[in-house]
Order: sequence, then C-alpha cells, then structure tokens
Amino acid sequence: MPHSTDERRPPDADRAELAVVGAGPAGLAAAVTAADHGLDVVLLDAAVAPGGQYYRSPADGLGATRPDALHHGWPVFAELSSRLAAHRDSGAIRHLRDHQVWTVERAADGDRVLHAVTGAEGDNRRVVRAGRLLLATGAHERQLPFPGWTLPGVVSAAGAQAMLKSGLVLPGRRIVVAGSGPLLQAVALSLTRAGASVPAVIEASGYAAYARAPRVLAANPGKAAEGVRYGAALARAGVRMLTHRAVTGVHGDNRVEAVTVSRVDQRWRPVPGSGREIACDALAVGHGLVPQLELALAAGCGTRVRADGSHAVVLDEQLRTTVQGVWAAGEAGGIGGVELALCEGELAALSIAREIRGGVRRDVARRAVALRRSRRRLRAFAELMGTVHRPGAGWSEWLTDDTEVCRCEEVTAGRIRHACEELGADDTRTVKLLTRAGMGWCQGRTCGFAVRELAGAHGTGHGAGEATQGPDRRPLACPVKLSTLADLAGPG
Repeated sequence: MPHSTDERRPPDADRAELAVVGAGPAGLAAAVTAADHGLDVVLLDAAVAPGGQYYRSPADGLGATRPDALHHGWPVFAELSSRLAAHRDSGAIRHLRDHQVWTVERAADGDRVLHAVTGAEGDNRRVVRAGRLLLATGAHERQLPFPGWTLPGVVSAAGAQAMLKSGLVLPGRRIVVAGSGPLLQAVALSLTRAGASVPAVIEASGYAAYARAPRVLAANPGKAAEGVRYGAALARAGVRMLTHRAVTGVHGDNRVEAVTVSRVDQRWRPVPGSGREIACDALAVGHGLVPQLELALAAGCGTRVRADGSHAVVLDEQLRTTVQGVWAAGEAGGIGGVELALCEGELAALSIAREIRGGVRRDVARRAVALRRSRRRLRAFAELMGTVHRPGAGWSEWLTDDTEVCRCEEVTAGRIRHACEELGADDTRTVKLLTRAGMGWCQGRTCGFAVRELAGAHGTGHGAGEATQGPDRRPLACPVKLSTLADLAGPG
C-alpha cells in the first residue's frame, strides 16, 4: 500500500528518504518510480523545468505550439511529467528547481548531505540530507580541437540541437555537421527539418564496423532500424553522409565561411592531399559524450574506463555504486542513450525501494528482472557504439602548433607538446601546472580529453591518456562563491 504524505515525510523538511540529483530521463524515471513505491523523494535539478538536455523545451515566452516536433519519444516524457506533477501535488516529491548541487558529503549518522546553490548569481544556498542518494547527473559533449575551431560559427553538435530546442534558433543557414557518433545524424535531421541546409554529415568513423557484432545488433533490432530511418530521412533531404573523414580546418575572417574535410585512416590520421573545402556559414561538431562525474567522485564512487575511452561510475546490476547508500543511473554509468537511461532510472528506484522497505511485491520483482535483462542488452549496444566511435589516436595530427587546445587559458598544442617533450610532463596534472591548460572557467570540461590524450601519448606510450590516467577530479561541480565555502567550513 502506498504511504500517506504524512507517514513518509520526515520531521526535517530538508531531509528525505531518497535524494535524486538530475531531472533528465534517468533522474525523472527514478524519482517518479520511487514515489510510486511509497518513498519520500527530493528531486534536485539545475534547470527550471524537468527533462534534462534530451527533453529540453522552448521557453514559454517563445510561444512554441508543437514542442514535441523537436523531440524523439515525446510521449514517454509527457507521461513521466504527468506523474511528476501528480507526486508534487501530493507532496511525495519535492522538486527543487534551479538547484545546482556543487558537492556531496557523508554525515556522521550515514546520511548524504547535498550542498546546492540557487539563483542567477548563486547567492542562495540550500542543504538537503537524505538516507539514500541517486546520481543522474548526465553528460557533457566531448570536443577535439582542430585549426580554426575557435572561429565564430563553430558550435558543438549538442549545442546546435539545444539552441534549436530551447531557443528555436539556428546557428547558421548552411551548416556542416561533423565529428563522430550517432548524435550527428539526429542533429543533422533536426537542423534540416527546421529549415537549415546541411550539405554533409562528416563522420570520422564508419558504420560498417557495427556488423562485427551481429549478436548485439540482433538483440537490439530497434537500434539498427532507427539508424536506417535516420539515413533514409537525411538522403531524402539531400544530406551527404561522408564517413572516414574529419574537419581538419575552418576558414573565414570574422566567421565560418568554409571547412576543410580530409579523409582519415583507421587511426584518424589525415590522408595527405585528401583535403576538400565545403562552403558553409556554421559548423556543428562533436565527438560523443562524457559522463559528468564530479558528484560521484566527491562521494567516493569508483570508476572504470568504458569502451569509448571515458571514465564512468562502476555499478552492479542493482545500479549500486561502490559506496554504500549511493546509486547512479543513466550516462553517469557510461554513455548509452535515452532508452538505457530510462531503464536504469526505474531499475535503480526499485532497488532502493526494496532496500528501504525490505522487499517488493511479486509483480514488481518480475518488472525488475525484465529491466535488468533490458539493461544488459542496451549496455552491450552502448559498448559496441563506444568501440566503433572512440576517437583514434591519430586525431592529434590535425593540430598545428598554434592550434588552441585550452580555449579558456589560450594554451596551444605547441605549448603542451613543449611541456611534454622538453619539460618532461607525462600526465594531465603536470601539463596543467606547466601551461595552465584546464585551469579556466570550464575547469577542463572542454579541453580535458584532448590534454589527457596529448600527455598520454608522451607518457606511457599507449597513446590513450583517458585510459591510462584517472578521471578528472574537480572538488566543486559548479562555480561557487568564497562566502559559500566559508559558510561550509564554519567559524574559525
């Protein structure tokens, strides 16, 4: 039987049985499922509306009449949003919008203590305690630098999609989409449907590599069918798919006017003499996603390297991390897409409900078994996807010595190479100390992968810095004021 609001609400208004960080697909599914099973839930999210990056919606003031037209799988989100609203009305879920959790710690009684800032300037602070913690913190886009990538008109692939979904604007009228990974096709299709001209999608890898895992493909027929649909829709729109190619240069005086596209080999090294220019006024580029791990690392969760070369949280089949009382779902455990995120969010909530309530009904147990089966299938496809689209070590040959790698601190590839070859740096930390790469506003979120790869190539000899070095450790998940830190430290 579901518990009444009074029964499940602890005396402390800022304490809950379960705290969920992130209201994207995984966090949203987890929060409503946990509330369905009688748990008192607090849902903290940096955005003012649920949905995360995937279900980002236009602001109300824009007057969008069909926001669902910009999304895939909108009915699923609509159903989750309806359940969230019902649980908010009943008091089962406290949805703390515009709350950026910047760190988490463990209290002496075992509770997890979450510190958040709110407001445009982060002036307001809030502390939430919870008996259990679920991290659904999502991911950010991975970028690889190349000559000209700082020119106005170059945007991230996910950023172009976010501009369209939230602002109903395009980064240009003739847009080349480039990088690697399935996101590129979705972005290109969204842009064409919004009226942009997309002359080409430039994919550094090749889709034929998926055929090397027929069992994984057979277990996920929907994924293959989705790829075929995207390809057919792009073909009808006149978009060329160019595989085993990369943008190795951007040209223009004050804005993008053209890009150089070069053929690349299996290691992503440019083939000499293969460069061809494509005229455009914008470039949307991205090389997959990277899990956001700041809060997981603050909580002490263990990580491992996934097939795409990025670090992700170590999880068991119940979505438990290596730290007691902490779960994670969605991209935090490895990039896998929205279907996997929804599956893991629900499964994690059922696992937490069982631990808190001491068991679940038989039908719920059967549901958990089915979810674990789906998760194994979807995770296998995610690993295949990561293997196919993982950046090849030869991408660094795109860089000239004056190519900026760290945009915040204006650190060039030449300075990083000098630090490695002449000054003995062989890891990210040493490169940072010698060059300031990664010490700017984004704290290495944009340049971190590139710096690790460049340092790793001169260190262990593996040429894969992401795999041979640990994950980036940022003590703060977002910028906070010194007064906030002083309050946390207490008097003296």
